[in-house]
Amino acid sequence: MSNPVATVSVPPARAGLSIQSILLIMLLLVSMLSSVVIGAIGFVNGRESLRDAAFASLTEVRDSRAREVSGLFSTIENTLLLESSGESVTGALADFDAAYSELDSSELSADESDAVDAWYEEVFAADLSEATGERVNANSFAPITPAQRWLSAHYTIDNPPVDESNWSVAIARYDAYFTHMTETLGYKDALLINEAGTVVYSARKGVDLGTDLLSGPYRFTNLATAFSDAMARNIADDAVFSDFEFYSPQLAQPTAWAVSPVQLDGHIIGALAVALPIDEINAVMTTGGDWSATALGDTGETYLVGDDQFMRSTSRALLEDPKGYEAAAVRSGVSAEDAALAVSKQQSLLVQPVRTEAVDLALANQTGSLIESNGYLGGETLTSFAPIGLEELDWVIVAQIDTSEAFAPVDDFTKKLAISSAVILFVVAMLSIVLAQIIVRPLKRLKVAARRIASGEVGVQVNAGRSDELAELGAAFNDMSVSLAVKAGLLEEQQKENDRLLGFLMPESVAKRYREGVQTISQEHQEVTVIYGDIVGFEEFGRTMPSEQALEQLNDLYRRFDDAAEEHGIERVRSTRQGYLASCGLSIPRVDHARRTVDFAIEMQTILSRFGAQHGVELNLRAGLDSGTVTSGLVGRAHVSYDLWGDAVNLAFNLQRGTNEAGVFLTEQVYDRLPDTSELLPVPTAEGAPSVWRLNPDIDRD
Repeated sequence: MSNPVATVSVPPARAGLSIQSILLIMLLLVSMLSSVVIGAIGFVNGRESLRDAAFASLTEVRDSRAREVSGLFSTIENTLLLESSGESVTGALADFDAAYSELDSSELSADESDAVDAWYEEVFAADLSEATGERVNANSFAPITPAQRWLSAHYTIDNPPVDESNWSVAIARYDAYFTHMTETLGYKDALLINEAGTVVYSARKGVDLGTDLLSGPYRFTNLATAFSDAMARNIADDAVFSDFEFYSPQLAQPTAWAVSPVQLDGHIIGALAVALPIDEINAVMTTGGDWSATALGDTGETYLVGDDQFMRSTSRALLEDPKGYEAAAVRSGVSAEDAALAVSKQQSLLVQPVRTEAVDLALANQTGSLIESNGYLGGETLTSFAPIGLEELDWVIVAQIDTSEAFAPVDDFTKKLAISSAVILFVVAMLSIVLAQIIVRPLKRLKVAARRIASGEVGVQVNAGRSDELAELGAAFNDMSVSLAVKAGLLEEQQKENDRLLGFLMPESVAKRYREGVQTISQEHQEVTVIYGDIVGFEEFGRTMPSEQALEQLNDLYRRFDDAAEEHGIERVRSTRQGYLASCGLSIPRVDHARRTVDFAIEMQTILSRFGAQHGVELNLRAGLDSGTVTSGLVGRAHVSYDLWGDAVNLAFNLQRGTNEAGVFLTEQVYDRLPDTSELLPVPTAEGAPSVWRLNPDIDRD
């Protein structure tokens, strides 16, 4: 045990800055402040300039798209008015209306009638259900009147008749004209509607052919509303536009209509309706997909939004990255089903909501630009907004670009400034360090050397400089360091020897407490298995050699026992010429302490067998094992020894001493804790005595 070392109280040094620290801080502050000021001015000015330029560019793009959309609708209106007043349309409406009236007296064969019902049930209703995701009742859309059923049988389900009906004659005469109109102008459909609201002609020949818009299944559609408004105005040279809605006859595709009354001989006989060309609207808003050509870069886009705050054109993100759009749309609040539907149809119209500040302001008839922190798909954007200016459609137009792209030059400038500032700071720091080292190098060497010695390092030598005073101080310091190194070496050797001796006498945990000055050390252990054994036959073997050689052989056996104990997790307590005492579960609690101890006893037998075979002598183990509660600790004051005591130790010792036979004997406490007792044999005991078992000596364990 080492002697306590006297300590000297040293007053703490007063806080202060060294010369090196002062130089370093001063130069770093000057360079850092200049870099920050220059960078802040450049960043603010650059960001404002880029923002103004980006807003100007977005506003120009927004106004350009607004003019093109307005021009497109103006073209549609003018074309529609021209067509509705032309002889082809007025003649076609009159002929189809008359022919439709004649069809009310027509009859279908049973097969034709069944085919109509089957088509509506198996084809149209199924397709509409798939498109909407909802169950559709075919009876809600199936034709009822003879004329409707005749048109469905012969045109809607693609089975043209071979008869000479007036409706077939009208088709042959006018159908090419209307088909050319829809293909040339991009209309999804063109309808002729008589004064009573019946669709007497459809270029697509869809399920709305022959329907009654005033009382039929499509009376609540935007087409029916636009037709009623147009007829209510009773103005021939007029056009009514409807907003986009999901239109069932076109399998719930977003559809908007332009309706113009048709006049014949000064009397309005019906109307011409065309489905607005959504592809043309998208082409205008996306510039045919070439966004970069209009200064919108990689993230910019323009789009239309209705008064319900849903898109009226297609999102750029959907067209360029459908999967990325779907994920972003779901994060922004769109249902997973609607987002997947938009991706499958490549169309975000009426699906993607745009509930942003820019849209709110535009719907309030305001025009302007702003930075939005959260765009319709998330992220910060520069946005320019305005009402579109269409008379009957409360649409607004938005042009936007991500701030990350718009301010990319500023970010690049900031990064370069940060790098250059870091380089400047590094250079300044290096210069200040060099200057400080030149000034304080000799004293700093002494300070560092003193701290090394204080931290426990020995043999430290220092060159304190060339001046006489510093040379003398350095020499005195070096002499002190050598003296301390010699003393530290002697103390270290003595401490190692003390630790080595303690390691032989007691476990490390006990030795640690003893070195810390604890006088009384004892500990109770609940679940421990104790083995006490001696070597049968060694006394006879030892008599054949000198005492020193016999002791060397015994120590060799005990060393092998110690190695085996370490492998099995057994802790040696003490070993004498009379016996070997060890335990399991003492310092380290173990659930399988009994099994480990039995395995260790078997290993001891194996060691003795090999030793005996090597030296031509028969050696056997006589050992007793017991499990239970024991106490360990240090015994004595002047002569301290580590020992183990308790009922388990006594039983193990008595069990070993109670027989002259070699073998491994176990108490009932050990027996009950073993998972496998097949190798144990009961040992006859006196009536009332505790049960004892013995390891079967006839089992070959080699």
